[in-house]
Amino acid sequence: GYSYSTIQIGNQCWFSENCRYLPSVSPSTESSYTDPLYYVYNYQGIDAYVASSTSEYIDYGTLYNHKAIITPGICPSGWHIPTDSEFMELEMFLDMSQVDASSSGWRGVDQEGDKLKSNVGWNAGGNGSNSSSFTALPGGHLIFSSIPQLGGFGDLGTGGNWWTLPEIGETTTYRRHLKYN
Repeated sequence: GYSYSTIQIGNQCWFSENCRYLPSVSPSTESSYTDPLYYVYNYQGIDAYVASSTSEYIDYGTLYNHKAIITPGICPSGWHIPTDSEFMELEMFLDMSQVDASSSGWRGVDQEGDKLKSNVGWNAGGNGSNSSSFTALPGGHLIFSSIPQLGGFGDLGTGGNWWTLPEIGETTTYRRHLKYN
């Protein structure tokens, strides 16, 4: 029921905002490797309606565990979470070399991240130019811990994460990460 803003980047069409699919919500103390879980930054309740009214949800959308991103229906009909090769195509369109795009760990040069990052919202002077209109926001992440008081949310304003789906015939998913610096 939500209408996403989109942007054409090269031969690809992307959401220009974070995904907002929120069928349920979990507090940060709940984690699972087998069940899909959905979170809203700093929200510790279980009422998805209330969570979707918070400023963090309005600004940053939903945070997902690995199982949630492979759940059917997370994206509107005709859309999907990108595969790693689709994300690499985006990076190479933004001038990352194929060698860098195919590597793991921190890669590329600042220009690719600068082109993806919103020009507002990043801490410590870390705003980007958003010249791609991708509008990457620093929505943070969930800190998983078997000790609940050590878990919680982190990186709001300093980092953002984007999952990729496995390629056909593979099982590995990747997390793409942008930092303020």
